[in-house]
Amino acid sequence: MCGIAGFVNFKKNLTGQNKIIEAMTDTLKKRGPDSHGYYMSKNAFLGHRRLIVVDPKGGSQPMLKVINGKKYVIVYNGELYNTEDVRKLLLEAGYSFNSYSDTEVLLTAYIHWGKNCLKYINGIFAFGVYSENDKKLFLARDPLGVKPLFYTLKDHTLIFGSEIKTLLANPLVEPILTEQGLTEIFALGPARDLGSGVLKDIFDVPPAYYLEFTPNSMEKHEYWKLAAKPHTENADETADHIKSILVDAIQRQLYADVPVCTFLSGGLDSSIISAVAAKYFKERGKVLNTYSIDYKDNELYFKNDNFVITPDSVWAEKMHKFIGSSHHKIINNNAELAHALKEAVEANDIPGMADIDSSLYLFCKGVRKENIVALSGECADEIFGGYPWFTRKEMLDANTFPWSRFVKERSSLLSPEFKSINLQEFVDAKYKDSLSNVPYLDTDSPRARKIRELVYLNIKWFMITLLTRKDRMSMANSLEVRVPFADYRLVEYAYNIPPEMRFYGDREKGILRKAAEGILPQDVVERKKSPYPKTFDPGYTSIVQNWLKEILNDKTSPILDIIDLKTVKELVETGGTSYKTPWFGQLMKGPQLIAYLIQLDIWLKEYKVKLI
Repeated sequence: MCGIAGFVNFKKNLTGQNKIIEAMTDTLKKRGPDSHGYYMSKNAFLGHRRLIVVDPKGGSQPMLKVINGKKYVIVYNGELYNTEDVRKLLLEAGYSFNSYSDTEVLLTAYIHWGKNCLKYINGIFAFGVYSENDKKLFLARDPLGVKPLFYTLKDHTLIFGSEIKTLLANPLVEPILTEQGLTEIFALGPARDLGSGVLKDIFDVPPAYYLEFTPNSMEKHEYWKLAAKPHTENADETADHIKSILVDAIQRQLYADVPVCTFLSGGLDSSIISAVAAKYFKERGKVLNTYSIDYKDNELYFKNDNFVITPDSVWAEKMHKFIGSSHHKIINNNAELAHALKEAVEANDIPGMADIDSSLYLFCKGVRKENIVALSGECADEIFGGYPWFTRKEMLDANTFPWSRFVKERSSLLSPEFKSINLQEFVDAKYKDSLSNVPYLDTDSPRARKIRELVYLNIKWFMITLLTRKDRMSMANSLEVRVPFADYRLVEYAYNIPPEMRFYGDREKGILRKAAEGILPQDVVERKKSPYPKTFDPGYTSIVQNWLKEILNDKTSPILDIIDLKTVKELVETGGTSYKTPWFGQLMKGPQLIAYLIQLDIWLKEYKVKLI
């Protein structure tokens, strides 16, 4: 996995701007610590940082290829999981290859099929191809948005990169926060509006989109969409179909020239991945390494709150023994967790999920000591219906984003100067706009329509937030994390499973549980959904309370211009209990909201954000 950067201007000679592309590419050192390279020409400067996973010698970038006298250059971040399938088609079409890297296959696929190459590839990716003779820059992002890709257009210059900080390293780009961006932070945060980079004029290429930039135009197109289709298979056939796609996706994603491991919480999703991977390794005479996260002394403070039902540690231990993996625990402590809030902001480039981010950052840091690639269970809950809002009536009928239902309470945190911002109106508009794109069947029952809406919203909003978190926290530690449940084939199939089958046995993710029978022990199959583990230690709350107190008492703190001081002081004094509703999802409650505000202040200060 890697990091990409570049800028292109067809109306101006860019000669001499070497230092700019070098500075932009340097922001991606953690994404690609192993090597770097540049392509520099009159109209285009491209940069690449590489994390070597496959073909150490043949996969260097930027990669250049000349076909029929035309020059093409690619910078690419990602992995293709059907490389050999595509290579075979291209060999049959008369092309030859100098390496076994997926980079050369992707570049050749673009040369042969143009934008239609996206119909042939399966993987996680963000890439740019510069066609020098055709005077075109082509940018594309994978269907589910596993890999990031940001851009801006300034003075006829298209500037792009894997992270927001990459764009900010170009002198044409400034970190400006408008009222629109501030609205996003308080109305949606830590989620982002689709296609938004929060800061003024910074955007991301949305999942499943490509962008073409030429001397006369910049156009963005959606190349993959969910489609509503009749589901004709019974429950047994559906479970077998899911198993077939999922096992194939997992096995394809185990390919690498470097050490590969899995994240194992003992929950349904990570257990399926780890069981399939362990069997695959065993057949090849290897032992799979598995990793779980926990917090020092967390068993002393654990609370069942109807979302977090049981701790993961017992289940992870059971699973590793069942599959015969070599298991490792990464234990975080309070001080590390709080300190890493800053590293998490710097990795994410905007305020994120507070200690839910910083804990993952520390976990990935621990995993990276022995591994380069990991497989993780994200996306199963979104596509199979694992979250409470799929089954709890008050959340199912919320008529808004169910993970962020209490916008009025969010408004209470804004300073009097910004109280006029209508957060609810903003959220309602985004919610209704998203629903207008949901594909239905005319034969769908009211319940089937509602579940389609929730699955669609989860894929386009909640899942993107979690995938962004996973990418930033892992790549900040030079660890590539792959997500088999985000295989577009599985997502397409699961979208059309009817509710009575999706919730087979009246259980969340019921049909996935049925698919897991025979792969996992039955009690693991039946284990109730439990979210990502967080700390329950009041010692952590005390640390972030004191930290935010210091921020509030410092007259130079930039956050003071934004927040309602009285409301936030009460939040701090009560350890978060004065804020009665969850901030985001199931995990971000009072202590996490305090940490979120700390991250907001860090971001404003460290990034020198200008508020206008």
